[in-house]
Amino acid sequence: MHFQRQVSQALDAEHRSSLNLLDQLERALVRGQDDELTALARPLIRQIDAEVARHFGFEEDELFPRLREAGDGDIATLLEQEHADIRELCAELRPLLDALAAGTLAAAQRAPLRRLALELVERMVSHIQKETMGLLPLLEDLLDEPTDQALSLAYAAA
Repeated sequence: MHFQRQVSQALDAEHRSSLNLLDQLERALVRGQDDELTALARPLIRQIDAEVARHFGFEEDELFPRLREAGDGDIATLLEQEHADIRELCAELRPLLDALAAGTLAAAQRAPLRRLALELVERMVSHIQKETMGLLPLLEDLLDEPTDQALSLAYAAA
């Protein structure tokens, strides 16, 4: 899809970047390559920090209220619930990724890391698909040019 609004374009670009990293993660997990997984630990930590803190927060603070005001609260509620579920998952996964990146992950932690990482892939890919097919097209119609510009600048500055 090609989006016209700056906010939609920025979110879509982040989604594409996330999907690329999630694809690499899934391939590393399926192949059982510990060295590949270790190499992905720091990029995943950065992605979790960016996606969960910044991206989700922006949507919840700036976009979902606008959707509700426009009568599209159901999608906002669904996406917020998914955000909460993904945050909870990331809270479990993050310490394991930190240990993996530091080279201190215990052998007993490898199975939980793999399980949580695969769950992250599944949840994030599904969530991104919903946002790409549902949220972003709604924003194209919802945001006028001045609001789009203001939100885009605010998001870039965050």
